[in-house]
Amino acid sequence: MRMIRGIAPAISEAIDQEMANNANVVVLGEDVTYWGAVFGFTAGLQEKYGRRRVIDTPIAEQTFMGMAVGAAATGMRPVVSLMFVDFLGTCFDQIYNHMAKNHYMSGGQFRMPVTVVTAVGGGYGDAGQHSELLYGIFAHVPGIKVVVPSTAYDAKGLTTTALADPNPVVIFGHKLLTGQPGVPFEGEEEDVPTDPYSIPFGLAVVRREGTDLTIIATALMVRRSLEAAARLADDGISAEVIDVRTLVPLDADTLVASARKTGRVLLVDEDYRSFGTTGELAFRIQAGTFDRLTAPIRRLAVPDVPIPFSEPLEQAVIPNVTQIIDEARELTGVVAKAD
Repeated sequence: MRMIRGIAPAISEAIDQEMANNANVVVLGEDVTYWGAVFGFTAGLQEKYGRRRVIDTPIAEQTFMGMAVGAAATGMRPVVSLMFVDFLGTCFDQIYNHMAKNHYMSGGQFRMPVTVVTAVGGGYGDAGQHSELLYGIFAHVPGIKVVVPSTAYDAKGLTTTALADPNPVVIFGHKLLTGQPGVPFEGEEEDVPTDPYSIPFGLAVVRREGTDLTIIATALMVRRSLEAAARLADDGISAEVIDVRTLVPLDADTLVASARKTGRVLLVDEDYRSFGTTGELAFRIQAGTFDRLTAPIRRLAVPDVPIPFSEPLEQAVIPNVTQIIDEARELTGVVAKAD
């Protein structure tokens, strides 16, 4: 065990350990050599494995996603960096029509063991084309697994599982959890095992036990929900906080069990609200808890606007601790104590 600051070095270490054991693992994408894919997800790999296995590509997402699809079909296990998830539009055909479907449409002849690592989230003024999450789009496409870690420990274990999976996996790394210089950090240093380990997909985790309501979140919103839960305790509100960890496959059983215990659910999400992940989770939960809910499920997510560049506007649209607390108080009917 040793201390790791952020999810980026944890993801890089998982890739490193898999590359050491499997010569078919290659890394490609923009700036995966010098900058470690900007946010450090591939830091140090080029120096160790050379340019034949860590390949800097031109700024052409459609091209290098196609390279990853072809490499996977011929027996390689590519790890491909989509620098910002907002660049999805430039390569969606390769992901949606080929990476996600080729195994199925080939009758199982061509496997697609591709791991895509992408940076997501706002909070530091990168504006509408560099601040989204968009994991609801990926989760909507059959054939793609969706991983959203909130801790360094989970980031390493889930990445190890992704690299061994025969199917496409997209890992969403929130920038404010990467621990990279020059980017605000809302995580914490963690003890992470040096040796390889894996965390199974489809297992949510209860980060904080509670009895009055359930708060369900991913990535940065898990951190903010835990802070909100600690402050809600001062008002006598016991909030349970669940980290979904993987949207596909989804551990609906854990979400439903918690909702049945508390009777109230608040979904907190940094993705867009309309037609997004919160709507799907709300349906799954109410289908299993309709007879036990004491209040309608509430959703706190980004309104239907591009992420603003203006700092006050950006802070207004991305869910924060105060907003989570206010939603929880309204849901439970508890008025804040006077200062």
